[in-house]
Amino acid sequence: MGKNKFSGVDISGYRLMWMMVMFDLPVVTKKERKIYTKFRNFLLDEGFEMSQFSVYFRFCGPKERAEKFVRSIRNNSPEKGHISILFFTDQQFGSIINIQNNRSVKNPEKPEQYLLF
Repeated sequence: MGKNKFSGVDISGYRLMWMMVMFDLPVVTKKERKIYTKFRNFLLDEGFEMSQFSVYFRFCGPKERAEKFVRSIRNNSPEKGHISILFFTDQQFGSIINIQNNRSVKNPEKPEQYLLF
């Protein structure tokens, strides 16, 4: 991948980041299921896409920009449960192999708004 312009700075596919959030929250009681749904909807509202149940991802641009999402997740994390946040460069994310129903599936593209910069 060549270099792209992002906020006036040349950035390669090694500096652009994807963020993956994995979580395991209790869902035994009705109240716990409500908390799970609230957290899931929070991630969707923040622009994350579901990859699998309890695994969500989002393109963040430069790593520094991803920090605001980490703070937001911390501030909205449920009292109980486990949340893990992983970061992948755009190059690494592009090399993920997805198999769905015994067929290879293409990774999502960067959102159009980032391609314009």
